Amino acid sequence: MKKTLPIDGRFALTPLPYAATALAPAISEETLLLHHDKHLATYVANLNSAITGTPHEGQALEDIVMESRGPLFNNAGQVLNHNMFFGQLRPPRDANAPHGETLKRINHQYGCFDAFRTEFEKTAMTLFGSGWAWLSADADGKLRLTQESGAGNPLTLGLRPILTADVWEHAYYVDYRNRRADYLGALWSVIDWDVVEARLLSE
Repeated sequence: MKKTLPIDGRFALTPLPYAATALAPAISEETLLLHHDKHLATYVANLNSAITGTPHEGQALEDIVMESRGPLFNNAGQVLNHNMFFGQLRPPRDANAPHGETLKRINHQYGCFDAFRTEFEKTAMTLFGSGWAWLSADADGKLRLTQESGAGNPLTLGLRPILTADVWEHAYYVDYRNRRADYLGALWSVIDWDVVEARLLSE
């Protein structure tokens, strides 16, 4: 995983790689602007405040997530998680599906993409409260599905995260209210599988 380094000791809000309208109808402009420009921007500001004058000042974001606890971990984790989430999305396309090594490993472990999709959505649906559902690879390259509450990231479990679903309510409540399942179903149309493949092959 490529590390995210601060500039002059501070982290910046990573710009979206697409227009705020680009993910509709799966994710509306209103949701995207609130999620990125408000929620994520607040985590970035809180992280910069929390690291000032600590041994973590100047560290890569991923190292802070691995080594910190409490409020510092919460804000660092949320910045990293959101960067990964927004970075794996693209404008919707029909019949959007994985390819290459990602599809090969999904088929090997789950039988087919539809079966994997069912298991991933189950992982996200059964997470109590707010958090994240993750697809990661372990040290042997085997795919793993995990739930992480709050700001959790599979890096802390020794895994390499490659795909995530944000299941904090701010990620979907404007568009879907309490219908988490509808949000998860729509999310597949905007996953950038080229990014997921690159993360998998970065081992």
